[in-house]
Amino acid sequence: MSEFELRELQERIDAGILLAQRRLIERTRRDNGDLVVVRDGKVVHLTPDQLLEE
Repeated sequence: MSEFELRELQERIDAGILLAQRRLIERTRRDNGDLVVVRDGKVVHLTPDQLLEE
């Protein structure tokens, strides 16, 4: 693969990850749920709105 092809592939992967994150936040908001993340080595429960504020 050329340098250009690798860069293009990485951009598509990054865009896919961002899309998956947005969809997860939207679905969790719709279901009135919490998201569980790790912050500074600790498990934290956040609402989708709290996650978007940061």
